[in-house]
Amino acid sequence: MQNIPRLVISAVRGGLGKTTLSLGIIAAWRNQGKRIASFKKGPDFIDAGWLGAAAGRPCYNLDLFLMEEESILRSFARHANGMDAAVIEGNRGLYDGVDESGTYSTARLAKVIGSPVVLIVDCTKSSATVAAVVLGSKLYDPSVAVRGIILNNVSPGRHESVIRKAIEQSSGIPVVGAVPRLRHDEFPERHMGLMPFHEHPDVDKAITASASVAEKYLDLVALWRIAGDAGLLKSVQGPAVPAVEADRPTVGVIRDKAFQFYYPDNIEALEQQGAVIREINALQDLELPPIDALYIGGGFPETQAAELAGNVSFADSLRAAVEKGLPVYAECGGLIYLGRSLRVGDTTYSMASVLQADFILEKKPQAHGYTQLVVTGPNPFFEMSCRLRGHEFHYSRIVNIKDLDGLAFSMERGHGIDGFHEGIVYKNVLATYTHLHAQGSPLWAQGIVKKAREYRMTSKPGVRR
Repeated sequence: MQNIPRLVISAVRGGLGKTTLSLGIIAAWRNQGKRIASFKKGPDFIDAGWLGAAAGRPCYNLDLFLMEEESILRSFARHANGMDAAVIEGNRGLYDGVDESGTYSTARLAKVIGSPVVLIVDCTKSSATVAAVVLGSKLYDPSVAVRGIILNNVSPGRHESVIRKAIEQSSGIPVVGAVPRLRHDEFPERHMGLMPFHEHPDVDKAITASASVAEKYLDLVALWRIAGDAGLLKSVQGPAVPAVEADRPTVGVIRDKAFQFYYPDNIEALEQQGAVIREINALQDLELPPIDALYIGGGFPETQAAELAGNVSFADSLRAAVEKGLPVYAECGGLIYLGRSLRVGDTTYSMASVLQADFILEKKPQAHGYTQLVVTGPNPFFEMSCRLRGHEFHYSRIVNIKDLDGLAFSMERGHGIDGFHEGIVYKNVLATYTHLHAQGSPLWAQGIVKKAREYRMTSKPGVRR
């Protein structure tokens, strides 16, 4: 069993600054010379990217829908090992999940990893009623260790004093921070914006602003004490890591401003299966390098559509490699890039034209939430009848779905391609709107690396590529 100081940052609802304060705590502790592991509850890529930037190391997602409890414990223990503490940002409200029971909630995650919770509460136009909300959160599930309260949107002085006393007298939970309604020009989210940190013009400024908020308004010593009192982490026996073969296939990963939504666990799973990872830039590289398989993750190809369309030689080389049988796995943004075109507003941009499909970017989400898939069609990476769990969130839609065939999955939950099916197959290409997590879908990495080895053996017989 491991002794890992840890802290879950949650709130009574979404939109109360969990990301800003989690970033601030991580950055402030790093300023003190501490090594912090960061985690994001749920499938979110953008928050995880920012948390990782603040921690100076990858942030890992912990999701009870996508992953079994044992997988969560293994991932948490492995990636927090050797760190001074771990900060886990929750999502939505503490008890919010997919149903009235709060299934897959932040509260349940906190219990799985045995972590104390610090709860952010909104003090707007309230005083002692805030204490009632805190007490209700404590009593709703007494096995959830709510150990500290952060007041948000509180007025310094009497307003703050009344709320502090009401909370501590009614629930006994200490208030460990009080954040006033910040001016627009000092609020860190003004610097962060709703964009991945990869695209942000000044990441350091945004993180520094978050650290300043934490250092000014939070009791970092009390928070550190709460994290240190978490106790021992439950140990779980991990599966055997496969022996790495001497002849290792190369899996290309397109990672640039257009494609940056990758779970770090996915890249590590490919490496554990024996793959050598080679990063590729679809915006700048003139052609696809020698590889044995290609993984194109999600992102925002629409923000880089002109550059993607302008790099004709790269798209040509990708299309030629696919025709020769290169295994390609693409998800969401990667799916769009493999299509013929993407229309953004009044402008249509050419994409790689691997798949005979066109996409339109809408102003509202076309699908958002968890997915459950069943393999019902031939594809390069999964056996028939295999069941998978994933997540989708996209604003685009396919406009010529009638022209498509060879769909790999049937939808048990979620929208997918057309509300019923998911996964476009062409030669050794499988492209989906669904994001899979390797910890919950171990067959994913196995299938990609297996196909990469086959391609390596057959594309140039007798020659080591």
